Amino acid sequence: MDAIKTWLGRSGLASIAILAVLLLVVFPLAMDTFRLNLVGKYLTYGFVAIGLVMLWGYGGVLSLGQGVFFGLGGYAMAMFLKLEASDPESTKIQSTPGIPDFMDWNQLTELPLWWEPFNSFGFTLFAVVAVPVLLAFIISYAMFKRRVGGVYFAIITQAVALILTVLIIGQQGYTGGVNGMTDLKTLMGWDIRTDEAKTLLYFLTAALLLSAILLCRWIQLSKLGTLLLAMRDKEDRVRFSGYDVSMFKVFAFCLAAALSAIGGAMFTLQVGFMSPSFVGIVPSIEMVIFAAVGGRMSLVGAVYGALLVNFGKTYFSETFPDLWLFLMAALFIGVVMAFPNGLAGLYESHVKPWLARRKPAPAGSGSEPPSATTAPTVAHTTTSSATAPAADIHLGAKVSSQSA
Repeated sequence: MDAIKTWLGRSGLASIAILAVLLLVVFPLAMDTFRLNLVGKYLTYGFVAIGLVMLWGYGGVLSLGQGVFFGLGGYAMAMFLKLEASDPESTKIQSTPGIPDFMDWNQLTELPLWWEPFNSFGFTLFAVVAVPVLLAFIISYAMFKRRVGGVYFAIITQAVALILTVLIIGQQGYTGGVNGMTDLKTLMGWDIRTDEAKTLLYFLTAALLLSAILLCRWIQLSKLGTLLLAMRDKEDRVRFSGYDVSMFKVFAFCLAAALSAIGGAMFTLQVGFMSPSFVGIVPSIEMVIFAAVGGRMSLVGAVYGALLVNFGKTYFSETFPDLWLFLMAALFIGVVMAFPNGLAGLYESHVKPWLARRKPAPAGSGSEPPSATTAPTVAHTTTSSATAPAADIHLGAKVSSQSA
C-alpha cells in the first residue's frame, strides 16, 4: 500500500485519482439527477479549462476565443440531433416536411447540401473534432509563422469569436439564428431527456474528461511537454536550438481546440440545445477565468476551477438574483488577488505543508532529541576527532625535520 501511495505521489496521479473518486462515486451518490446533470454541464467546461492549461499554462499562449471551438463542436453535434428530430413524420405540419423547423420558418424548401453529411453519426463525431481543429490550424499557422503572439494573438482570437457570433446570428435560416438549435430529443433513437440518459451522459462526460487529463499529463511528462515549457520561458533559446517554435504553438492551439470541441459536443448532449451565446467574447473570457481560478499550471486544478465558478454562478443567481453578478466579480477578483496561482497554488503553498506537519514521524527515525547523558560522549568524541588531525600534523612535521 505504501508503495502504491509513493508511486501515485511521484507520478502526479494522486490528485487525478481523488478527482476520479469525487466525480464517479461521491457526486452520483450525493446528488439527485437534476444536480448531477448540472455538474455534468460544468464538467463540459472542464475540457476547455484543461485545454487552456496546455495552451496558456504550458505553451505561454493566451487565447480569448476558446468559445469558438466549444461552439463549433456543440453545433456539429446539434446538427445531427436536429436532423434526427426533423424526420418527415415529426415535421409533417410544416410546409416542407423533413427539414429543421427554423429552415421552414425562413422559407427554405430543401436541406442545404452542407447539412447532408450530418445525417451520419460517424461523420458527426469526426466533424466535432476535425472542423474546430482545422480552423485552429488555419488561424494559428497564419499567426505564429509570422511571429504574431502575446496580446495581439489574444485580440485576434477575440475578433474571431465576434465574427463567428455575428455569422451564426445572421445566417438564421441555416443555423437557427440567435435562438440556436433547440428541441433536441434523441440520439440514434435514444431519448436523451430521461433521467437515466442524463445519468449515463454524466458518467460518459466524466470518463472522457479524466481520459483527457491523462492524455495531457502524458504530454506534459514527455519531451514535447518539456519543450512547451522551454518555449514559454525562453522562446528564442528554443528557436536557436533548431526547433520550429511556431509549430509547437500550432500544436498546442489545435490540442486546446480539440478538447474544447469535445466539451461543446458533450454540452449539447447534456443540455439539449446550442446557441451563439456560448460562442462569443464573454463566454470565452469566462473560460479563461476557469483556468485562472483553478490554476493555469494544474490540469486537475482547472477542473476544480470550472466546477467552483459555475457552481458560484448557479448558487448566487438562485440565492441573490439581483446581486449575483457583483458577487461573481468579487469572487474572481478575490481569488486572483489572494491566490495568484489559483486553487492549485493554494494547495501547494498552504494545504500541502500543513499535511506534512501533521504526518507522524516514522518509528526508529532517530528524530528524538539526544538525552543529557549522551551529550558529553558526543562532545568528547567530537573533541577527540578534532584534535587528531592536529597531532598528525605535528607528527608529520617532526618526521620531516628528522629526515632533513
